[in-house]
Amino acid sequence: MSYKAFLSNSKVTKEDQEFYDLKNKAAEYYRSNGVPQKIENVLNEMFWQKPDDIYGYLANYFSRLSYIPVISKITGRDVFDGRGLTAIQTQVYCIIRNEEKVVCSAVMSGPSDGLEADGVAESGEAFSNSNQQRLSITTALKWIRVHLSPMLQDFNPTDQANVDKLLSDFFMARYLEHKDSLNIEKEDELKNESVSDAPSQATPTPAPTKDKKGSDKGKKGNSTEKPLPPAETPVPKMPGAMAVGVVSLAVAKTAARLLGEPLYRHITSVRVPQAQSEMHLPVPMITILSCGKNSVGKLNLLEEVILIPSSSQRVREVIGMGLELQCEMKRVLDGSAYKSGPIGVSEEGAIQVGFERPEQALDLVTEACANLALPLGSDLRLAINCAAHGLMDYSRGKYEVVSGCHKSPEELVDMYEALITKYPAITSLIDPFRKEDVDQWERLASVIGQSCCLIADAASNLCPRWSEVKPLPPGVTGVIIRHHSDMTVSDLMQSITDQKDAETMLAAGSGDTSIVDLAVGSGVSFLKLGGLRGGERIDKYNRLLAIEEELEQEGILGVREKKLPVSDLYEPLTVTPEAAVTL
Repeated sequence: MSYKAFLSNSKVTKEDQEFYDLKNKAAEYYRSNGVPQKIENVLNEMFWQKPDDIYGYLANYFSRLSYIPVISKITGRDVFDGRGLTAIQTQVYCIIRNEEKVVCSAVMSGPSDGLEADGVAESGEAFSNSNQQRLSITTALKWIRVHLSPMLQDFNPTDQANVDKLLSDFFMARYLEHKDSLNIEKEDELKNESVSDAPSQATPTPAPTKDKKGSDKGKKGNSTEKPLPPAETPVPKMPGAMAVGVVSLAVAKTAARLLGEPLYRHITSVRVPQAQSEMHLPVPMITILSCGKNSVGKLNLLEEVILIPSSSQRVREVIGMGLELQCEMKRVLDGSAYKSGPIGVSEEGAIQVGFERPEQALDLVTEACANLALPLGSDLRLAINCAAHGLMDYSRGKYEVVSGCHKSPEELVDMYEALITKYPAITSLIDPFRKEDVDQWERLASVIGQSCCLIADAASNLCPRWSEVKPLPPGVTGVIIRHHSDMTVSDLMQSITDQKDAETMLAAGSGDTSIVDLAVGSGVSFLKLGGLRGGERIDKYNRLLAIEEELEQEGILGVREKKLPVSDLYEPLTVTPEAAVTL
């Protein structure tokens, strides 16, 4: 007899009736969601496969049927980076199979990159870098807690484009508010100054007096030097902007973790949805020597001497060469009169030595390479980071290339030409001038021709979020791109994609190894990782090495056709005894 027939012929309690109704509702619930059919299918499959871990097999089967994980909340806290400066660590929580779990985190350093040191700005206004960084960290944590976490709740972390659009729109709204407030403050200051400085009676400007020969006193009658172009007004730093960059990076890492793939694979799929049959590694650029303003010697010009290997060389081989070269340079320095002061380690992780002249530094590198039989000038070449934007003495209108020795922009062109002539292994100059010295960029490019390329680092402004992106200086054939704290992952990839006529180089700052995955996934030609000292930088080199080994094992590691950011028509220049650098 059926249960219904039993009920029709029997007296049923209220509890039995409720239990019967509940069973019907449960059966309908499972039936409507296809549970009986799915259980039958997995039991049949499992019977034939007979796995050792039965419940693991069931867990894997049903996990594939679960909902896509969504973001539940984002948290942030202040930590310290490899330089001992305050940074932000962001953690992304997701709802995964009905449970809230922390999936991934990202760390991004504060806005100290590109900031001047504590002191007095060119405008004459005193400021404190540490106070500005503290304000930025505090504001960023508040943005994450109050605005960004609720805004991205229930969002699919694999949808990087839409996540970054929300972050960019939020940032631009805050930036415009910040910019308007700065303009209002500046207008008020100008009004106050005009009121306090207004004279009681207008005083006519005296006409220039002339001497007996009729020349104007106080004027340079026969000066042919052009006036120095004024420095461009920097884009105001937005307190809290780093929240945008660190959240975007954390979401990208979360998506990669949920998809079960390395970050560089996920970035590649975001950039190019089609499957890649071949992937290329960026060529690592190793900083081997630093003789800039922070060194103890008089020389300011050579902020970094960078080793650029051939693209055909493996990462392990390149790292080994760099380590051997640094050891050999230290050995040469210990037994010679090269150095001027103690040997240190720069912030970039390279040997830091004080020199009097640029030839001393370049001779050291040349001698060390010769002792090790390294092919300097063929498979190994040099790039010089001049960082000229930090050498300008605005009171004189000249660059202080050596302490006490100033060069006009025109004189600096001649100096670079002499250096490249004497040391043909130099194939790249990074930031040889300020970006405002357009005429000198153009003249230097015409002078050096195809023997050396010009690379813009501080002289570039590449974040696509800004409505007015200024063109690169003339003659630039390479661009160093940095993942600034206010840039989303999409901003970074757009900046790289926009450089159609220039080789792209991604520079690694302080932070975790994610920058290496971003470089590989975004398809840049070169990766500037700094020197081979310091655990944080070595971690990045090890990450690049691991990616190379993984791609090699899968048989999809390709070799870039272009080895260096110079023309294939490059021929080494002939070194003549007359070639000298005049200081």
